[in-house]
Amino acid sequence: KTISVFETRLQLPRSPSSLLSLHKLLYKTKFGPLSDQDRIFTNLYGRHDWSLKGALRRGDWYKTKEILLKGTDWILNEVKVSGLRGRGGAGFPTGMKWGFMNKPSDGRPKYLVVNADEGEPGTCKDREIMRHDPHKLVEGCLVAGRAMGAHAAYIYIRGEFYNESSNTQVAINEAYAAGLIGKNACGSGYDFDVFVMRGAGAYICGEETALIESLEGKQGKPRLKPPFPADIGVFGCPTTVANVETVAVAPAICRRGGAWFASFGRERNAGTKLFNISGHVNTPCTVEEEMSIPLRELIDRHAGGVRGGWDNLLGVIPGGSSTPIIPRSVCDDVMMDFDDLVRAESALGTAAVIVMDKSTDVIRAIARLVEFYKHESCGQCTPCREGVDWMDKMMWRFVRGDAANSEIDMIWELSKQIEGHTICALGDGAAWPVQVRLLGDGAAWPVQVRLLGDRAAWPVQVRLLGDGVVWPVQVRLLGDGAA
Repeated sequence: KTISVFETRLQLPRSPSSLLSLHKLLYKTKFGPLSDQDRIFTNLYGRHDWSLKGALRRGDWYKTKEILLKGTDWILNEVKVSGLRGRGGAGFPTGMKWGFMNKPSDGRPKYLVVNADEGEPGTCKDREIMRHDPHKLVEGCLVAGRAMGAHAAYIYIRGEFYNESSNTQVAINEAYAAGLIGKNACGSGYDFDVFVMRGAGAYICGEETALIESLEGKQGKPRLKPPFPADIGVFGCPTTVANVETVAVAPAICRRGGAWFASFGRERNAGTKLFNISGHVNTPCTVEEEMSIPLRELIDRHAGGVRGGWDNLLGVIPGGSSTPIIPRSVCDDVMMDFDDLVRAESALGTAAVIVMDKSTDVIRAIARLVEFYKHESCGQCTPCREGVDWMDKMMWRFVRGDAANSEIDMIWELSKQIEGHTICALGDGAAWPVQVRLLGDGAAWPVQVRLLGDRAAWPVQVRLLGDGVVWPVQVRLLGDGAA
């Protein structure tokens, strides 16, 4: 009757179909490709009408009233059974997070805040939902709000997303006009309002407490935790901050059952997921696939393979710029889910797959990422404000070939002084690209090798990514100019 998933005891449905779905989850060995009838986002590419009329034809808002009438506990249990984990990067169990709001009321209103401030380099999944399937998000706000007892949702949209915010606002207006939200939403007797808030382009406002500060009209700087937003959030009230994709899949989970959603992927890594594939691939795309699909199959099936063939692959950033690069030797077998990428010393993050072939200057790429984090730092924490600036200067010296050998160990130590010593995770995101190990034997840091060979390389002979390619003997050694 119960099964332990994500350290939570869950009440499982008793229907044979639900038990069959769970049996498949526990004993599956092959993951993907996802069949069309199992896709949640059916207008991802904007080929159909995104307005209310088109959304109703695709099954949105179907039996939403029944879902609301089943109440908070039923919705929370379905989400817990589904195994849904946050799709914004952290991967925290969604049912548990939403359950933190399900406490006796102390008189303060509760709020749902949707984090649509998508600014992670390489990530472009949430904007596709807001642009082409906004009613899924609006309906998801209603269902998620009901689960946590909130009566209002704020959708905080990145400032650059003009079309996305426009479409979302139109969808909200249509839902109000149809009686789907507002007073007596869907005829359920539950009142629920949805508001759009435009950001101003700051990457740091993607951090939940900085987002709350911005929503309140203050500078977007992260807060110290505790207190957590579930206790003191926006306007001093209990708040849950959730990602766009996380919220948008909630109605489908409630309609089709948590066990149906849990039948995809592995235990602790269940469901479907939106993946962005960019970089050196033949057909960059955004695609919905089953969790735990092998990385190589994902790239070959949906992105037309690596430019120049799989043997031309150098490495992959698997989850947006905040996640460490994984080398070709790992890419052959790794699965795209939370646990397997942690095993590979990286992370799923936002599932933004950035592919790099052997023409990539990895040192320049890392320097560019560090420069981004330096520019987007809010400056509140000294390790991030000062340390990332120093890392940026040192990385560009490595790019130019002007650095001393001693700076290799120095920048590693500097990154360790930043990691884990800041209020939010921006400092960690800046430090991780610098710490990545690309060589197949794990013995050297990438700055020790100029992968393009235009100025300097050290040591003289090195095996790149374990593929047997030996660096040419004619190199310019760092610092002494000898060939």
